[in-house]
Amino acid sequence: MADCLFCRIVSGELPAERVYEDADVVAFRDINPAAPVHVLVVPRRHVATLTDAGDGEVDLLGRVLAAAAKVAGQEGLSERGFRSVINTGPDAQQSVQHVHVHVLGGRSMTWPPG
Repeated sequence: MADCLFCRIVSGELPAERVYEDADVVAFRDINPAAPVHVLVVPRRHVATLTDAGDGEVDLLGRVLAAAAKVAGQEGLSERGFRSVINTGPDAQQSVQHVHVHVLGGRSMTWPPG
């Protein structure tokens, strides 16, 4: 999708500090981190929101979550824990219309988050 910020990052049109990538997923540091470690994990294929995902995206979303866990391990977050967040829609403050998982860690998280 030509006007999607994350599609442009995935394609290499826009720069990002990539920390992981494979055939289906790209992970990069958030430019406005909310924690010492804040990485976004996005599918290469454009899916606007979690509610837009259908049966055809089940495997892809599983690979995105598996990549989020892998990124957390690479970033040293597995032992103490991390938060993974998927914002969906305007009330959840989804700012980019491309499914993505926020991997947050490096500090204690509070609850409730919002």
